[in-house]
This record gives sequence, structure tokens and C-alpha cells, in this order.
Amino acid sequence: MNTPESDVMKVELHPISEEEDLGFFACMTIDRPDKLNALNADVMASLKAVCAWMEASDEVRVLVVTGAQPNQPPEGKRAKPHAFVAGADITEFAGAGSEVIRKRFTNNAVEALWNLNKPTIAMVDGFALGGGCEVACSCDIRIASDRSTFGTPEINLGLIPGYGATQRLERLVGYGKAHEMIMTGDMVPAEEARRIGLVNHVVAPEDLQETVFAMAKRIGSKSSHALRVGKETVRAALDEGLTDGVEIEAIAFAGLFDSEDKEIGVQAFMNRETPVWKHR
Repeated sequence: MNTPESDVMKVELHPISEEEDLGFFACMTIDRPDKLNALNADVMASLKAVCAWMEASDEVRVLVVTGAQPNQPPEGKRAKPHAFVAGADITEFAGAGSEVIRKRFTNNAVEALWNLNKPTIAMVDGFALGGGCEVACSCDIRIASDRSTFGTPEINLGLIPGYGATQRLERLVGYGKAHEMIMTGDMVPAEEARRIGLVNHVVAPEDLQETVFAMAKRIGSKSSHALRVGKETVRAALDEGLTDGVEIEAIAFAGLFDSEDKEIGVQAFMNRETPVWKHR
């Protein structure tokens, strides 16, 4: 299967199961390690292409998003720090006015990732700052190494976040903590990020990939139809009030009773078997 790779983006496919044909999960690596994987126009175009490819594929069921590891430094030079994404490439901001930026940030790649109808996991190792924090926040689940750091330091440039952090960060960590992060620009270490709800799990760096890949496989083994409906319904909690959201859930829940996968799951449970989903 061809993957939408580029000079700044690598995509690897991994089987969901070694025993059964359950399709794949994709690991997308933002590959600018010498720039701490900073987001530039090429990265954003590549991210959009990967999201479009994911939407069109029936075989790829889960997307893992990560940043490239540092390159080995030249002799006598200090190694670059680990980074998921250390932010936007600020060189592209110099001299840019509102019209240019508005076009760049409208219908952008982070929104494409946010709107992807398949499960997404951010695998964070190192700095997740500015746009990198926003990429992580646009994923469904965030798992970080204990050397990771999160933050929205745009205020130090006389700016605010532009890829959705003022909205998504508030929903993850709450009104007061989101204000503190955005208004101070202070960085939040991994354990604190987990405590406030920004991160689901924190693990040692050497355990990060194994932990994330195991979760991707576990999620990818479920009914793709149920996963899609579940994601849409949880998303309604952000977009609708509680009363409307509960009604949306009830309608979605009832609708699943007309799916083949519901009957497969129920029968497998009663027969103490592993379900073989129709919608893989």
C-alpha cells in the first residue's frame, strides 16, 4: 500500500494483529529533527495529505502522530533535544500580515487532524510547544514520555495560539489552567500535564512506543463503525449542550442496534468467543 510520504513526513504501516487480517495502524512522523520538528508550510501540507489518505483508506484504522528523534550530532557538538513538535516555524511569521496568516490558518491541517473520523493518538517525546501542543490537543488520546514538556508560549511573541488551543485546551484542562498556560507561556512538565488532564498516560521514554502501539492495536481491533460513531458522539459533548448531547448519544446508541457488528459482538459475548467484526 502506498503511503503519502514527503521530505518532512514519514508514514509507516503496522498490522493491527499478527494472527488475523484486521488492517493496519499508521505511524506518521513529522521529520524535521534539526528544526525540532517545527511546523512549516511543507509539514502542514503533508499533514493534510495524510489525513485525506486516512479518510479514503478502509485498511488503515488508527493514526499515531509523533515527531522524529534527534539526529546524531557532529563530533564535538551538543545533541538537539527531543521534540514532538517544538512549535511553528517562526521564520514564516516574519513580515507576514493578517491576510496571509488568515489564509494559512483557515481550514488548516490541524483542523483536518481534529476532524479525522478515525481514532488518533499523539505519541509525545520531548517538547510539545505552541503548534506542537495544539497538534497533540487535536488528537483523541495523548501518551507522553516523562521527559516531555507542554506549553503555549505564543504570548512571548505578542501572539495567542492559532491552531485551536484557546478552545481545545480549555476543554481538556479547564478555564483557569488554560488561561494560566496561555497568558504566562509557562511550560508544563509531563507529570503535571497528566495530573491536569492534558495527557492520558506518562511512561518512560524506552516504553513509549510499545505503550502507544499496543493501544493503537487494541483500539484498531474494535468495530470501525462503532469507533466512528463513538468518536462523533463524544465530539458532540464539545459542540452541544448537555441536554442535546445526551439526546445525540441516545440516537447514536439506538442506531448501532441496526448494525451487523452489534449482533456479532453480542453473540460472541454470549458464546464466550472473540468477535470477528463485519466492519474492520
